[in-house]
Amino acid sequence: MAEPGLNSRHFIPLFITQALGALNDNLFKNALVVLALYKLSAGQAGALSALSGGLFLLPYILVSAPAGQLADAHDKARLILLTKYWELGLMALALAGFLTGDFLFLMAVLLGLGLQAAFFSPLKYSLLPDCFTGDRLVKANGAVEAGTFAGIVLGTVAGGILVLLPHGRLAAPLAAIALSVAGIASARMIPSAPAHAPGLKPDWNLWRANAGLLRSAAVNRQVWFACWSISWFWALGATVLAAFPVLAKTRLHADGHVVTLLLAVFAVGVGTGSLAAARFVHAGRLLHFVLPAGLGMSLFIGDFAVSTAHLSAPDIPSLLAHAAGWRTLTDLALTAICGGLFSVPFYVSLQASAAPAERARMVGANNVLNSAATLLAGGVEAVAYARGLGPGPILLTAAALNLLVMIWIWRAATSSNP
Repeated sequence: MAEPGLNSRHFIPLFITQALGALNDNLFKNALVVLALYKLSAGQAGALSALSGGLFLLPYILVSAPAGQLADAHDKARLILLTKYWELGLMALALAGFLTGDFLFLMAVLLGLGLQAAFFSPLKYSLLPDCFTGDRLVKANGAVEAGTFAGIVLGTVAGGILVLLPHGRLAAPLAAIALSVAGIASARMIPSAPAHAPGLKPDWNLWRANAGLLRSAAVNRQVWFACWSISWFWALGATVLAAFPVLAKTRLHADGHVVTLLLAVFAVGVGTGSLAAARFVHAGRLLHFVLPAGLGMSLFIGDFAVSTAHLSAPDIPSLLAHAAGWRTLTDLALTAICGGLFSVPFYVSLQASAAPAERARMVGANNVLNSAATLLAGGVEAVAYARGLGPGPILLTAAALNLLVMIWIWRAATSSNP
């Protein structure tokens, strides 16, 4: 039987489902943050904004082990559909939260979305190798990553716009509910994906389950190598993203629209890099572009830090009126494109190296490490800012550390040929 193509029913419904999920998550998160900026004090809004990212990531650390176990033990298509109904229920609760203006309740909804996403992720990434192998698996991963980051951009922009409309407290959650319904419709079209480990029971002792999960991942050297490499990508990306608001305020003296533009350029860049990986990366030479892409990230992050040192751009027209502004955006776009080229091969390596019966659990292990690395990077960066370090030195330090990581990746790749 011939392997299905990316235009088949094996891929299109999954692609649409996960892209709509990314769009919906970010629409809700940004609508919540923007509403808080207008309804709460500056200190409360800042605390909510800072807390929201960590609150969404925390479930990935806590429940990735049982999430992976459930995905390996059951029909993944059926579980995906159940997670979309879960999302719809949360968006219905979000409607109540927005209408009442209860931010504590909305933060609880955000935590629920994080839980839902933590259970969805192993399903998404472990389902792809059930349908595709070789170069088609690379292309499928590249398309999925591009769809995810497109959803991030559209959701972030739509959330901010909708919640500021005259009836934005109603418009934003209703849009989220509509997206959830559309996601259910697409999820219903995903073909059945029989379990590879039927009878496996989830371990709800989260500490024991996660410890066992990481031990199992560490046994497979290629899986472990891929997990840590992807985790570094997310830690570096989180460092760059967290620098945007501080850099915009302290260096560029810019408004929120400039920050949104920087975020959009970065997300579109990662999506573009993911599509480039789908086009140029081949299964037989998965890591061919990884080191050049990694070195490119250091180069362009460093130049981004330098190019913004003496740039003043209070708004988008001012930013676009200067050659230094275009240099800044180009550096950011190229950093993100290199990021897409860097990350996609490692996702494919993780999927291809894991045994089918434990593939979802290995994705769960990756999620634990990714989330922990992202939160750790955010914590270290917050401490650095609290001690008076500016965004420029932080970005230059991140670029230098990335060079050291590339040396580690080069040595690990040449010694084991993953």
